[in-house]
Amino acid sequence: MSDSEVKQIFSSNLRRLLDTYQHSQKEAAAALGIASQTFNNWCKGNSIPSIDMIDKIADYLHCTRSDLIERPSSSSWRMSVSIPVVGRVAAGVPIDAIEEIIDREDIPSTLAKTGDFFGLRIKGDSMSPRIMDGDTVIVRRQDDAESDEIVIALINGHDGVCKKLKKINNGIMLISLNPQYDPMVFDYSEIDSIPVKIIGRVVEVRGKL
Repeated sequence: MSDSEVKQIFSSNLRRLLDTYQHSQKEAAAALGIASQTFNNWCKGNSIPSIDMIDKIADYLHCTRSDLIERPSSSSWRMSVSIPVVGRVAAGVPIDAIEEIIDREDIPSTLAKTGDFFGLRIKGDSMSPRIMDGDTVIVRRQDDAESDEIVIALINGHDGVCKKLKKINNGIMLISLNPQYDPMVFDYSEIDSIPVKIIGRVVEVRGKL
């Protein structure tokens, strides 16, 4: 395969995935910390990023490296996967065992291939205006996340809370986006004793109709 063909396949896949997740080129460039013109050149097929940057783009677009660099062999990227939406999560209860499934949401197969997912219906206004009461968040199951990512955490085994994670020297902060709510601060001993456990990272927010 020629260099120009590789660039065109990458640009086609990149533009298609941007459309799928409704991200603009400007938004994507800002999120990745690169110049808008550089990203635009990738979208036009004028150039192709390094493998490390391709992996960062894949993470941003909830896909795999192959979804970006390989020619689609079929229309499988159009397929969707149904996941459960629950009203609450609690310690010791696997998502698959929760009987209170209040809805289902479809996610693209490209996203489903990157992990295990569930939906959670948000209650309250602590994450407004970004996440509102009644919205559904799509959550990838994982037990850790990076600072400034939105996570679902269990505190003292009670219902999961949706907060922005901030890692600090002696522990973590769980921060509400609504300034009316104070941050929740836990040092490492409290994380173990209370306990505080991250169970997933929010990858998408779907507003209520």
